[in-house]
Amino acid sequence: MSDTKTRPAPKAAVILTPAAEQRVADLMAKAPADAIGVKLSTPRRGCSGLAYSVDYVTEEAKFDEKIETPGGVFYIDGASVLYLIGSTMDWVEDDFTAGFVFENPNAKGACGCGESFMV
Repeated sequence: MSDTKTRPAPKAAVILTPAAEQRVADLMAKAPADAIGVKLSTPRRGCSGLAYSVDYVTEEAKFDEKIETPGGVFYIDGASVLYLIGSTMDWVEDDFTAGFVFENPNAKGACGCGESFMV
């Protein structure tokens, strides 16, 4: 009998709702041939300093977090993980808009248009 304990799998930095997972699947179904997944990053822009950006990715970066979803691989930019820990990513559609919506416990404020946030 072994003395080593089995560790539980680490929790992902971002939780994707079923709607967000489905959107990743939809994006991957029509992705460019060289795309290996979809990547979330937080580039510096907007009124509050950081914005959410979701794009196709063609190569895996060393420090990116990798989340396997039923519809494809979802990456989180390694430099953005600290700003996103504990966040939930959802896909929301209504009569006028459609887009990813983030519930981020690290955000200390956001601009009025909702396009950027600060930590």
